[in-house]
Amino acid sequence: MQEVVILEKVYGDRSGFLKLDKKLKALLGDLEVEWKLSAVKKNWIKVSLNGEDEEISANLVREEFGEVPYKLSAVKEGETYRGRFVDLGKVGYGAYVDIGIFTPRPKDALLPLYYLKETFGEMPVRQMIRDFGWVDNLPIEVTVTEVEFGAREVELAFSDAQLKRIEGWISDGYDKLFIAGTVSENVEKALIKTGHGRDVKRIEELGLMETLLILKKGTQAPGIIKEIGPHLRGTLIGAVKFRE
Repeated sequence: MQEVVILEKVYGDRSGFLKLDKKLKALLGDLEVEWKLSAVKKNWIKVSLNGEDEEISANLVREEFGEVPYKLSAVKEGETYRGRFVDLGKVGYGAYVDIGIFTPRPKDALLPLYYLKETFGEMPVRQMIRDFGWVDNLPIEVTVTEVEFGAREVELAFSDAQLKRIEGWISDGYDKLFIAGTVSENVEKALIKTGHGRDVKRIEELGLMETLLILKKGTQAPGIIKEIGPHLRGTLIGAVKFRE
């Protein structure tokens, strides 16, 4: 048996399991392999593969979805990783990111306050989180700047590509919603049910259970949240708002 913990999480309404299963059917359907999906520490997803083609299947899964680093010792300074915001707003000295470190014990990495202030200006972390629409589980790409193996501490910066993305999100003049905790198909259903599909300029899948809605000019995020929120119970919704 081959096991891969991929760079996706399933939580919230857990609709991601069904969607992931369909993606694996498309990826591995012609191979002699069976798979099983399960949630491991902190909602990361493990794909267990069994059969004649399990090795090639595991490599295809890694290529398609990526794989967590597992061990602190595998995390290298200067390398880029895909992670998720966790426990946002609970501390004032930065923002924690889960990049999938399980041993010697589960460990989140830190985007430190001094880095965030250097990058985005003098404002408290909680204001940054609110103004930028950040929510727990939002997928982000980070670069490791420092690993303290003795203290088991990892410090991060946003990757250049992620920084460019964030700067675009907060400066282009379009209100946005970040929705975490359900698949994009359910977000689309909520928009159709409420008649707000026409107010959306673009829908982007940021992850299996994380969706970005870019709203049309003149459409304001709070109004859309009020309308679609009741149809998306159990989700977290963050907003980037521009004043008229």
